[in-house]
Amino acid sequence: MENCIFCKIAAGEIPSYKVYEDDVVYAFLDLSQVTQGHTLVIPKKHVTDIFEYDEKLASAVFARIPKIARALEAAFPEMEGLNILNNNKELAYQSVFHSHIHLIPRYEKTDDFSVHFGDHQGLHNEAELKAIAAAIAKQVK
Repeated sequence: MENCIFCKIAAGEIPSYKVYEDDVVYAFLDLSQVTQGHTLVIPKKHVTDIFEYDEKLASAVFARIPKIARALEAAFPEMEGLNILNNNKELAYQSVFHSHIHLIPRYEKTDDFSVHFGDHQGLHNEAELKAIAAAIAKQVK
């Protein structure tokens, strides 16, 4: 894509702090550094979000995540955890519309990063949950 900042970073047209590169992915430090080592992994092929991946690209990109995660863990032995996030579409906080996966090392509970999962257990009864599951299952192709 012509004006995509991540395509330009992967092509070397815009400087970045490269962590890893091969023929499929490019991984580099996120300039925001939510925590030390915050890394973005992008497919070199431009895809806007997870909805544009085909099975081959998804397999190739996601197969590389553990390798980069282990490198983070080895580089920062004080790391106590790792969040892996992929935001898709604006409502889900995607701000650059070239698919990317955040690897955010966690060092302590007070590191200025959090994820909140509201507990809505009990919001739906068994019949509603079965209907929701069936509607999704019917669309899996």
